[in-house]
Amino acid sequence: MKHKHNIIICILVLILSSGVVINTWAQETLSKDEKRFDLDGNGELSTSEKELMVRVMRVESGRGTQFSESEIREMVSGRRDQSRGRGGFSRGRGSREPSGPRLDPEQVKFKDGTAAIPDRETFKKLSYQGTDVRIDTQLAGIEFVKIQVENTHTQNPQLYFMNTKTHRSHGSFMRAAGLGRGQEQMRGVLSYRPLFTAPNGEPGVYTFEFNPNDAFPFEKIKLVHDLLVAKMPILKNRLGYCPLWGAIGIYNREKRLYDKAEFPVYFEDDLYANIGYLPLNQAESYGRLRVLQANERPTLRDIVICKTLPNEMSRVAGIITGVLQTPLSHVNLRAIQDKVPNAFITKAWEHRLIAPLIGKYVYYKVNADGFEIREATRGEVETHFSDLRPSKTQKPERNLSVKKILPLDEIKFEDSSSFGVKIANVATLRTFGFPEGTVPDGFGVPFYFYDEFMKHNGFYKKIETLFKDPDFQNSHDTKDAELQKFRSEIEMGKMPEWMMTALSDLQKAFPTGTSLRCRSSTNNEDLPGFSGAGLYDSFTHNPDEGHLSKSIKQVFASLWNFRAFEARDFYRIDHFTTTMGVLVHPNFKSESANGVAVTDDVVYQTEGNYYLNTQVGENLVTNPEEQSVPEEILLDWWDSSIYRVVSTSSLTTDSKRILTDKYLRELNLYLGTVHNKFSQLYGAAAQPKDFAIEIEFKVTQDGKISIKQARPWGQ
Repeated sequence: MKHKHNIIICILVLILSSGVVINTWAQETLSKDEKRFDLDGNGELSTSEKELMVRVMRVESGRGTQFSESEIREMVSGRRDQSRGRGGFSRGRGSREPSGPRLDPEQVKFKDGTAAIPDRETFKKLSYQGTDVRIDTQLAGIEFVKIQVENTHTQNPQLYFMNTKTHRSHGSFMRAAGLGRGQEQMRGVLSYRPLFTAPNGEPGVYTFEFNPNDAFPFEKIKLVHDLLVAKMPILKNRLGYCPLWGAIGIYNREKRLYDKAEFPVYFEDDLYANIGYLPLNQAESYGRLRVLQANERPTLRDIVICKTLPNEMSRVAGIITGVLQTPLSHVNLRAIQDKVPNAFITKAWEHRLIAPLIGKYVYYKVNADGFEIREATRGEVETHFSDLRPSKTQKPERNLSVKKILPLDEIKFEDSSSFGVKIANVATLRTFGFPEGTVPDGFGVPFYFYDEFMKHNGFYKKIETLFKDPDFQNSHDTKDAELQKFRSEIEMGKMPEWMMTALSDLQKAFPTGTSLRCRSSTNNEDLPGFSGAGLYDSFTHNPDEGHLSKSIKQVFASLWNFRAFEARDFYRIDHFTTTMGVLVHPNFKSESANGVAVTDDVVYQTEGNYYLNTQVGENLVTNPEEQSVPEEILLDWWDSSIYRVVSTSSLTTDSKRILTDKYLRELNLYLGTVHNKFSQLYGAAAQPKDFAIEIEFKVTQDGKISIKQARPWGQ
């Protein structure tokens, strides 16, 4: 309970001192949840109380627990000392008085620790990974084993590996091992970082570090390095030293010694710049391994190695890229929704385990701490795909009873069966009380329009005839060519007069000369467990293009592009009940940045962070230009001043940050609100660990954040 109190008090201090202003929600009767935050009891939530509610509820969602009104009041009235501890609170380390006789490392029982670690499996048995890291907040989400070195001033120093599952603190271990306090002790931690490249070129680095305020000379650091390698042989050529803030001064003074040392020095930010392996989607699959050349089309049974990141890809069995992917690209979102393995592996086509298997059937698995790949039999491949594909046809829900184009403010969350989830979610975003202009204003064209258009032109019958053609069914090239011809016919199709009039009225609802963005919104995308990211196309209708029907038909036609057709076909989704709606709103012009954010860290799996990708101008994060690297930030849930820039944008100069502190403060509150509201709407509050929301946003030409889309993260 004390830990919970510290979190909430910390949140209060940060909120009350931040100066952030969030647009007020319309005053109405407070719900039971909201009443917990009505600290002054006046029946309304003030700005600061609302800010508190957004952040606390986001913390509650992530932790799976809820604080009562009395707990919050008790925390608010608690004494705050801003001079001690992270967030202004004193956190003692506890007593280290021994509870028994002093034990040598070899005498310690495994439940408490050990003198040596012979292999990776033993390290796993001793290690801890999670959020219960006490004051060592830098270790949250990292797999680590704490260490203690005794008698460092003698010829026989002693190294203890702590069982960190049993003892999270050094003090607890010292009591169990009978170790008293001494001047020649070194208390540290050995961490495993699977994403980063070791000095020997293999993925996976171990680092050792000490308490943040400790400062040891080089000779002591080298002593610990040598002891670790001697007692844990797998560390050879995989171990580096990571100096924390208290050791930076002495490191700089002795840098010449480190430059000559046989072990590397990693600063925390350097580790993120040295990623050699990144598991974008952890899954397993079978297929034929091939290097995908430019302009080649893969099959759904190919595990492809990409030397550059493609913007679009039809369904495949697995993905390996030799260039670092942006985790929120459409390629990775497709991998997630298709449940296929996807990883960045540096120079994968030259990797000693991968290169010999190119052209062969393989088993490929992506894990958090590495990948597995081996040759497979054709029988294994056949069995895998037979088990993977649904046995029955799936019919997505569509409601054709809504026959009119509606303003977004008249569309509800429950109307997705008539308009598509994209339209319904954008309409719902407009009810969250964000400042005017944060969510675009526009209209939704319902599924009824697409269905009537297809029937009016006889297109359903035409595609039925096409499906019976053996060449269409068995040849990828024929299928692609015929679908392209069919899309052209849709774009040239005739709309009934009533539909032309309705679209004309829609176009006139915007000021003359407005460019309109027409965005796909089907009943086969943006669903929990199936995002459909990148399957369908959106188009901008410029003022000189005449009637809006031109762009609406282009969106309709995109329902029949090759990649979307292949995805539906694999999952046995009925092509005829899959239906297209269209979201229409003013087009963004010359935006200064665009980005994608997820309400959890879905990439590095750190606890308590939002994950943000942002890029300059109109260079999309979801479909990046070649060699384009977005800005990548981990943003703390409850304190926007706590963040880590994992990578800077390749399009900025002097590593300038795109998302300034002002934007991070706003996004922190927007993301908290979006997560809290949608988790309730989707009924995800009972399973918070399994739920996150992804948003697409822009920084407009005049410097305002605009949220253009929200959908469940497809984990």
